[in-house]
Amino acid sequence: MIEIKQYISEVIHAGLAKLEIKENVLVEKSANSDFGDFSSNIAMALAKTLRKNPLEIAKMIQSELTIDKKIISDHSVTQPGFLNFRVAKLFYQKTVTEIIASADTYGRTDTGKGKNANVEFVSANPTGPLTVGHGRQAVLGDTIANILEWHHYDVTREYYYNDAGRQMRILGQSVTARYLDQVGQKGDFPEDGYEGDYIKTIAKEILERHGDGLSPEDRIFRTHAEELIFADIKNTLEIIGINHDVFSNEQTYYNTGAIDALVEDLRNKNLIYESEGATWLKATALGLEKDRVYYKSSGEPTYRLPDTAYHRDKLNRNFDLIIDLFGSDHADTYPDVLAALEALGIDIAPIRVLIHQFVTLLKSGEKVKMSTRKATFVTLEELIKQVGPDVVRYFFIMRSMNSHLNFDLDLAADQSEKNPVYYLQYAHARICNIIKNGAEKHLAVTGEFDCALLSDDAEISLIKVLTEFPEVMATALENMEPQGIANYLHHMSAEFHKFYASCRVITDDHDLSTARLNLITAVKIVLGNGLGVLGVSAPERM
Repeated sequence: MIEIKQYISEVIHAGLAKLEIKENVLVEKSANSDFGDFSSNIAMALAKTLRKNPLEIAKMIQSELTIDKKIISDHSVTQPGFLNFRVAKLFYQKTVTEIIASADTYGRTDTGKGKNANVEFVSANPTGPLTVGHGRQAVLGDTIANILEWHHYDVTREYYYNDAGRQMRILGQSVTARYLDQVGQKGDFPEDGYEGDYIKTIAKEILERHGDGLSPEDRIFRTHAEELIFADIKNTLEIIGINHDVFSNEQTYYNTGAIDALVEDLRNKNLIYESEGATWLKATALGLEKDRVYYKSSGEPTYRLPDTAYHRDKLNRNFDLIIDLFGSDHADTYPDVLAALEALGIDIAPIRVLIHQFVTLLKSGEKVKMSTRKATFVTLEELIKQVGPDVVRYFFIMRSMNSHLNFDLDLAADQSEKNPVYYLQYAHARICNIIKNGAEKHLAVTGEFDCALLSDDAEISLIKVLTEFPEVMATALENMEPQGIANYLHHMSAEFHKFYASCRVITDDHDLSTARLNLITAVKIVLGNGLGVLGVSAPERM
């Protein structure tokens, strides 16, 4: 299938070659459709170099263009020097047939064929249920993995967590205190301990399994808590359609000696030193703002140390691409990890770090206050049960990951077209119903129909949007950002609803009805493909 922007770019390049001019060509959707469907500012970009008026340059380039009229019906020059191109109706009309023939491969590329990718996401320490903040990262990570798979990457979804540090120790102490409370002893609840009913539930289960004779020093409080919480985390992720292939943890790298080896290798590079009882990474020697503690004076490691060992291991697994998805609270941590690896001569080029902002829940326009330690938070599972997995997934990706997300609970629960998920799914269900009605009237969708019958402005506008899907998916891969897919699907659904309002699909005209049924089938295919990548269902009835 011809990608129209690429075709126009190649046509302009060929024209420039005749003029012996080399320049990058940018082709964009026209801001004003009166002038055409696409335009290029190449003449203005060349004005300084050629020392000529952009309008004159544009006319000069236009005279050298060789264009297939079946693809571009006409082209023009407008002030201050734009080259404008109008796509032939026949090209758009034939696109419907090509989409139906391609079906679930429409919009795919072979960019990742033969390549493997690792996507690490969620990676919440098992100290409590997943929160809505974890939920955004979970959905973003899984959707990015879907985008990679769409472009034929072989993807490994990975979950890494720290299980050897202070947070896990405090978790164990919190459960111990609640256990002692339940056996009639006074438990010393730790400062900054984890509160909430889930801690009491874990303590109760330990009591039921092991009786009341456990010592406060017994490690079972910590290990059992980790086991139960992690099982809950996996279950919550499964509800929302997320399954990881690999689980890695900090303790493994201590057990295998990988962390000791890392420190020794950095020490041999004169990048490790001791000061005030602590062990430091000489990060300033690597161009960073300040040195970083690896081991505190208490002997307790900071997260930077095992995280560096973990990334060394990931790089040793020879992935072509490694995606790290972090919350904005990690923005000052990952540069230290990458700098240490580079200092050891390790190629970090495969690593791409993505940072997302956090989530605020809104109810009746008011912020829902949350605290993980105090257990005054809405869990991800509660949110899923309240509004459903489809709504949760879509809402978490419908804003750029670089933007703070306000999750409107009232809008999410709304069962009307105000809810963007309902809006998209209703479009898909409506199409399925029309196709069913057409089949009852013996109107077949085969991809074979008279393309020229699709000439109404609403039909052409809808087809134009359909042709944009491959570029939308390519951009999502390039930016590692699923928001554009959500925006596109909403725009396409709006165009479909406009078409539906102005063009009756099933009429007394057999040929026209067949053509329009094929058109809405193409819409159904694209909508289904896009929703599938987002992990949102495409219901046939609502």
